[in-house]
Amino acid sequence: MFIKEVCIITKLTKKAVEYYEEQGLVSPKVLENGYRDFSADDIERLKKIAILRKLGLGIDDIRIALSDEEGQALQKLSIQKELSLDREKAKQLLLDKLSTGENWDEISTELRAIEETETITEKLLDAFPGYYGRFISLHFSRFLNEPITTSEQQEAYDEIVSFLDNVPTLEFPKDLQEFLIENTKHISTKDIRQMTESAKQSIENPEKFLSENKEILDQYLAYKQSDEYKNSPVYKINSMLKEFNSTSGYYDVFIPAMKKLSSSYAEYYHKLEIANEKLLSQYPEIKKLNDYSWI
Repeated sequence: MFIKEVCIITKLTKKAVEYYEEQGLVSPKVLENGYRDFSADDIERLKKIAILRKLGLGIDDIRIALSDEEGQALQKLSIQKELSLDREKAKQLLLDKLSTGENWDEISTELRAIEETETITEKLLDAFPGYYGRFISLHFSRFLNEPITTSEQQEAYDEIVSFLDNVPTLEFPKDLQEFLIENTKHISTKDIRQMTESAKQSIENPEKFLSENKEILDQYLAYKQSDEYKNSPVYKINSMLKEFNSTSGYYDVFIPAMKKLSSSYAEYYHKLEIANEKLLSQYPEIKKLNDYSWI
């Protein structure tokens, strides 16, 4: 199919199609007369490119998305877009403050906090694979909106960045990786937001949570102690995560530094500890289970 027809079908301009060809996003066959012959695959690819461009993705991100058969790149890009929108909203608020006469130095401090949030959330996405990177980057982003005003906070920030730059790669065996991809590919950014909010609500009032979810918790704990669970991919994944958290410095370095950096996270963690104590008092057998925690 020649470029004129391609433009009609894809609703792209001739200039746009030629640009995507120059960027190596499509590679039509060049005929002896010099005309380019676009295949059906080229057409479908151009349609996808048009959609991704309208969604605000740049050429480099589009290239990554098109080469990712498992869809994990798009999931990561979705999280990055979500976090970027959060930062833009925060910047808009700062601009509004400036317009009403707020102190420029204070605005500069708050702006730096936004930039530091971006650094940590991006490094979380890069440090942890797939779904886990998406989950923890969204989870911790809620607590990374406080300006650094003390030497202890600055030290904690540097410690976190160093940890994330040097944390060992968390790699699952091929079968577990395939299991993870298959079972998390339908979890959207919105779903993760809802999960983190539900977790927050459960620790705000643990007695109510335990009371209202007793039947579900009983079933869950019974399953966690069954042979079915102990022979499942989930058990193997949890075991690897528990080992990783214990040996990588996640518990010993990252979490303590987060508590020093963010007072809101320190408060959240304290409430989490109280909720865990209440859970253990009601279900002491949990201590024997192979559980892990990312939060």
